[in-house]
Amino acid sequence: MAAVLAYSPKGLLSHHSAAVLWGVCPLPFRGIHLTVITGSGVHSRTGMHAHRCRDLDPTDATRHNGIRVTSPARTLLDLAAHDTRRALARAVEQAQVLDLVTDLSLNEQFQRYPRHRGIAALTKAIQPEPALTRSEAERRFLELIRKAHLPEPQTNVRIGRYEVDFFWREHDLIVEIDGYAFHSSRAAFERDRRRDAELGAKGHRVMRVTWRRLIDEPEALVATIAIATAGGRGTARRPGGRAGAA
Repeated sequence: MAAVLAYSPKGLLSHHSAAVLWGVCPLPFRGIHLTVITGSGVHSRTGMHAHRCRDLDPTDATRHNGIRVTSPARTLLDLAAHDTRRALARAVEQAQVLDLVTDLSLNEQFQRYPRHRGIAALTKAIQPEPALTRSEAERRFLELIRKAHLPEPQTNVRIGRYEVDFFWREHDLIVEIDGYAFHSSRAAFERDRRRDAELGAKGHRVMRVTWRRLIDEPEALVATIAIATAGGRGTARRPGGRAGAA
């Protein structure tokens, strides 16, 4: 963060660096990214990328943990110009779960910066998820598995105090159908992560499948499941070094 402090108030943390600070993207940093106003005299150098903009709305320049940073909504707009569709979708969903952005704050970005390179990608990323019920999503997932001739899982299995969507007992693999609609609050998001951690501690691998991936990337999803169910038991182990079923 020395770069931000050194160039403040001329620059503020932005792009992937800001997304990490806001907690919507994982580490590591891909260098430090700063947004600076054109004519500020700040230039990129080794380990620091300076992104110039002619005008930044005052509401999109804020502080988080004492660090000058672009607002969450502006951060997503900047990410949209550079990140992959999948990475952007995850960042948007995480920002929504953490209550960092609203439909209004995101739509305001389109009005403020109509020529920004991230407009098209962000517009697509915030489109509502497919109108699938959980049961419909589970049915589609099972159809994909059968069509690909992969080992068929047990469905709606109780493991300890939890009921999971799909369970490959032989591989200690659990798949849960997930989506923003299912954990649209911070409490629900945290609850799901505690559940995953508890199941993981018992030796199970937990994989969450979003609706978007189910609809937009079925081939990649099938390939991931095929790798996860290849061979014998999964790599996860119970305490003591022995794999086992619930």
